[in-house]
Parts: sequence; C-alpha cells; structure tokens
Amino acid sequence: MRPDPLYARYPFFRAARAAVQRADISPPQLVTEGDPAVERARERVERALMSGTIASETPGRWSDRDELLSYPIARILVSLVDVRAAVEKYAEAEAATAFERLTDDLTAEDDELRSVATPRADLATVLDEFDLGAAVTRVDDDRNRPHFRVDVTAYLRLADPDWGADWRLVNRDLLDGEVSVDGAELRRLLREAVRRRVAEGLPFGVRGSTDGDAIADALDDDVAALRDRLAERERLPSVDTVAPAQFPPCMQALLGDETETEDGTLPPHAAFAATAFLVSLGLDADAIAERWPVLDDDALSYRTTVLADRGGSQYPAPSCATMQTFGDCVNPDARCETIDHPLRYYASAVADAETNADAD
Repeated sequence: MRPDPLYARYPFFRAARAAVQRADISPPQLVTEGDPAVERARERVERALMSGTIASETPGRWSDRDELLSYPIARILVSLVDVRAAVEKYAEAEAATAFERLTDDLTAEDDELRSVATPRADLATVLDEFDLGAAVTRVDDDRNRPHFRVDVTAYLRLADPDWGADWRLVNRDLLDGEVSVDGAELRRLLREAVRRRVAEGLPFGVRGSTDGDAIADALDDDVAALRDRLAERERLPSVDTVAPAQFPPCMQALLGDETETEDGTLPPHAAFAATAFLVSLGLDADAIAERWPVLDDDALSYRTTVLADRGGSQYPAPSCATMQTFGDCVNPDARCETIDHPLRYYASAVADAETNADAD
C-alpha cells in the first residue's frame, strides 16, 4: 500500500478512510502481527493523552503508510481504554495537530507550496471535506488582505461561546446571514470540525466477535500502559502558589522570551508546555496574558479552555523527557537531576522555599 502522503497528515479525511478500505487491510492481522503502525498508534494515543499532540517524537521513523494506518488503530486503542477523558483528550490532540498543519499549509509561501517535500492541503479541499464549501466565501479588502464570510448556520454549529466573548454572535459582524471572520478564526472553526469528526463514534465496542476479541487481546499490554499513563496525571503534585522565582529552569526560559518566534510568540509546542504549566497552577487566560505577554496570541483563550476542566488541569505540563525532545529543556540545575516533571520540580522548590522562610 502506497497512500497519498496527504492522507498521512490528515488521516481523518474521508478519502483517507476510503483508501484504507480499498486496500483491504485487516486490522486484526496488523495488530496480531505487530505491524509498525501499531507501535505508532500507541505513541499517537500516548502523546495525545500526555502532551496534547499526536505528532511523533521520531517522525523520520514512520512511513506514510504507518501514519495513515495508525489512525484507525489509535481509535481502537482509545475505545479499549474506555475512559471518557481519554476520548476527549485524543480528539482534541488530533484537532490541535491538524490545526498546526492547516496553519502551515494555508499560510505557506509560494516556494513552500511548490515544494514536493511536504504535501499541502488547500483551503477549498479542506472546506469541501467538512461540507463548508458553499458556506464560506473569501473576500479581499482594499489592501488585498483576505477575510471570510461564513454562513451564520455553519458558524453557530462550530463556534463555541466558551471560546470567549468575541465568538458570541452578538459581538460579530453579521450581514445578510453571514458572519465575518479572519483567516485565524476560520482555521479555529475548522479545528473544531476536525475535533468533532475524530470524536464521533468514540468509544465503540471492540470485543464481541472473533476478530474483535483477537484485537483486544493483542492490545492488552498497550491498553494497560495507556491507562497507567492516564493515572500518572492524578499523581502529579497540586500547587496553587504562583512563585515565578521557583519555576523550573525550562519554564523560566520559555516565559523569559528566550524562545520567541519572529512574531513575538512561542512555537506551538513551547506555548502548550508553558500554558499547561501555568493552568495547572490555577491561572486563567487573562492572568496569563497580563503577566506573560509572550503567551498572548490568538490561541491563548482556546488553549486555556481545553487545558482546564472541573478537575483541574486536563493535560499536565509535558514531562521532562518531552521537554528534552523538543529542545525546551534548558539550563538544568541540580534539582533537575532528581525529578522527571516540571511540576514536581516546582512543588519541591516551593516546599524548600517555605521551609527556609520558616527557619528564618
């Protein structure tokens, strides 16, 4: 099977699913024979649950075939884990990664678009994929800057008022049944369309047939490991003190503007790590934006919404291992040698500072 490389980037496309069906690939055979796509699927889900992305830590290791086939197997794994939070986190992570890829594709320069190294989706294809082709119209202003008019029905179907007051219809430019949005806002709406498609039908029953039982039995160890990873989140320390002087070196570096991009914000992986860390301390979008402007981009409000739930942090800040993978682990000190997570570093540092203060 040699899939279209675009399907490896966007495996939730209907055409990608059809390609898998046409290839007549047997999931039981893939799973029981230990196909590489199974290992990639486990990584896909684990990264979704723990780091809010499905992007591989070793992208060069996987073929387009592995990437494409890992998606349906990942859905099986999430269904077998059978925890509602896992479904929500997985769907959000798929959507977050798709959002980053769509942003890259739709804002690429001409030279990048001509490159064959990375297959890119165009806006018309993505809109048609989610039946939005007739609902979205591009309009160029006097400076040839594009914005879009979205049919109000489609807008209301996808936009969530919890994203912030700016998304409420009463605060939007509504004309002739269409809502005006800019490019970033349109991609936000498409991100939500992806999330809903991924979440649709999850979890589903796997056991109950010969093939289903064989798949479930073969994935028992993977499912147990994923459940353990979910449980790790509950074991992370809870600290509601905000003391930047005690932040671990990695967070001090990120929040000290050392890794800014040209537009003055952080790369997506760094912004996620820093925001997740701050949300776990009980901070909301307004408090974060006021104190750390480097995180105040168009996605901050949305990031904090999906990072926080009634139980606290929906995603923990990435572990030290993940920070190292992305090059965000910098200036490690002696305390770093004894811990494996930024929150554990912070809890330890705060406790020591309080002990020293009491001693004085």
